[in-house]
Amino acid sequence: MTTLPDTRLSMHTPLAVPVAIAGTGLHLPPAVISNQQLTETLDTSDEWIVEHTGIRERRHLSPELAVSDMAVAAAEDAIAASGVRAVDLDAVLIATYTGDQILPSTALMVADRLGARRALPIDITQAACANGLQAMLLAAHLLQSTARTVLVVAADCASRVTDPADRTTRVFFGDAAVAIVLTRGTEPGTGLLSWDFGAELSDSVQIPAGGSRLPASARTVAEGAHYLHMDGRAVWEMATEQLPRSIENAVRRAGSTVNSVDHFFLHQANLRIVTAAMDRIAVSMDRAPVTVDRLGNTGSAGAFTALHTLMSQGRIHSGDTFVLSAIGAGFQWGTLYMRHP
Repeated sequence: MTTLPDTRLSMHTPLAVPVAIAGTGLHLPPAVISNQQLTETLDTSDEWIVEHTGIRERRHLSPELAVSDMAVAAAEDAIAASGVRAVDLDAVLIATYTGDQILPSTALMVADRLGARRALPIDITQAACANGLQAMLLAAHLLQSTARTVLVVAADCASRVTDPADRTTRVFFGDAAVAIVLTRGTEPGTGLLSWDFGAELSDSVQIPAGGSRLPASARTVAEGAHYLHMDGRAVWEMATEQLPRSIENAVRRAGSTVNSVDHFFLHQANLRIVTAAMDRIAVSMDRAPVTVDRLGNTGSAGAFTALHTLMSQGRIHSGDTFVLSAIGAGFQWGTLYMRHP
């Protein structure tokens, strides 16, 4: 039997064209849902939620709005920050597991509203909270060929797919959208330096087939079977094992070490998961900004909310390195290791 060589490391050679983040945008629904509000309908307490999740509040999208509305709002801010024109976008990638509908794609709807008439619209939908990382990796590779400017939007409305009577999911999730404009960079040694992705089949997180994509106003009690189901213990074990491993793999493939990374933008599923992941790689939490406490688990947008926080505050400087790392349903996980130009 012929043994094939392990080519995983050689597959992650630096990209020929640097990739630059030209601008970011964030949209949060105005409705703030506190832990105290949830205790009015769920058998839980503010103390329990904070102790077990670190979450104090989250946002819920108004029933008359959809994920595309959040995506457009975030995209408009990112485009304005980048200085590019929507009409010049070569591709629009929407990372979401709660898109407006099956057809037409959410990306097409967003591109149309932005006026990005010639952009290739692509939905990335099946990796849940890891959708955004897959979209970023695809965008970076599109920029290696004919694309010059790509918009990535990570947006989810988990309030539509969590059972209001189920405390095992309802307390965790919030709604948000983050948009990132990626362009071709000019500085060698910047942009996406390396990456690590993996998957393991599991049914620990799933939304059964059916009307989960419909707006809340269009759903019925009978469709409750289509709510998100999650095995919290399985998620914890997979996240605390695979996130640190994936981060270390990605950084090592770029010839660096985790101690030299300036910022860690991690999956904002649960504060305890973020803390445990940072403990596993022995790096201080002061390098890992946290948004889960005020936003909850925002799905595909999670790690990007932390990225936008520092970008908007001017706290990511030229030459800074950072990782984006998340785990999603499937399970699927991934890490991007980047250097800011």
